Amino acid sequence: MEFLLVVFIFIAIVLLIEGTFLLTRSWWNPETKRVRTQLRQLSAEAYGQGDVDLVRQRMMSEIPWFNRFLLGLRLPVIDRIERMVLQANLTYPVGVVLLAMVVFAVMGFAVASFLTRWFPVWLAVGALLGVLPLWYVYIKKQKRINRFEEQLPEAMDMLARSLKAGHAFTGGLQMVGQEFPDPAGTEFSKTLDEINFGVAYEDALRNLVSRIDSDDLKLFVISVIIQRTSGGNLAEILENIGRLIRERFKLKGNIKTLTAEGRISAYVLLALPFFLAYVMHLLNPRYIGTLFTDPIGHYLIAGACVMMVIGAFVMKRMVDIKV
Repeated sequence: MEFLLVVFIFIAIVLLIEGTFLLTRSWWNPETKRVRTQLRQLSAEAYGQGDVDLVRQRMMSEIPWFNRFLLGLRLPVIDRIERMVLQANLTYPVGVVLLAMVVFAVMGFAVASFLTRWFPVWLAVGALLGVLPLWYVYIKKQKRINRFEEQLPEAMDMLARSLKAGHAFTGGLQMVGQEFPDPAGTEFSKTLDEINFGVAYEDALRNLVSRIDSDDLKLFVISVIIQRTSGGNLAEILENIGRLIRERFKLKGNIKTLTAEGRISAYVLLALPFFLAYVMHLLNPRYIGTLFTDPIGHYLIAGACVMMVIGAFVMKRMVDIKV
């Protein structure tokens, strides 16, 4: 057991050093940032001025052998994580996230092995810490999508006004890309660049939906595709979509107000067991200490944690009303 622990600690230190090096190189290298910014801003005028590779290369890691390994796996889970990294608009590839997950998991496993000799606790702590990088990416993705949805009604109005003024649809996309900050301006500029490179309107709009997972954006894309197929007044359609999105925001605000009591109750119920355990530890340490010293107490704690997770999930589903 001691030899296994030493091996895990060695692997954790090696992965920590490697992950720190990769994260530092991805975040703080100004030359890399400059090159990536120029590549994002590459437009149709650059075509013909040099050897431009128009085939999109899938880069999953900056380490060659690790990139080939991930490309050879072809696992759906890795594809979903890669899409999440793309939707979060992170500058580093999916390989950094996967390495960070392994590093955190091994570190949690090693630290838990020092604190307790109960093997299920080692696995639980390792799994919990291993999910932290993925949770960070998910939070970044949700924040970016929320900002995009807040900007989308104004973007629809600007597109409608540009169409009424006689501009083409691409002209409206260019105006949105120039006038709006990230993420709306950035994403519409990417869509315009794809159209200028020769990508079909439908494919460029579908790529926009793949980068931004939003129901409101899907409504806009479907409306534009149907209008290009069957005809109609696109400016009026965009104005109606913007009005619909604003009404949905108002309804979401009312629902959030009405469910505030339920959310507060959920927070209190989740925090109450820990608070009571702390109070009992102060009043009678030997009484509450039996849970941590007796093997049956370990199972009781594990069962309580599982039931709390299930209860939190149920309460979240109760107050999370989709509009």
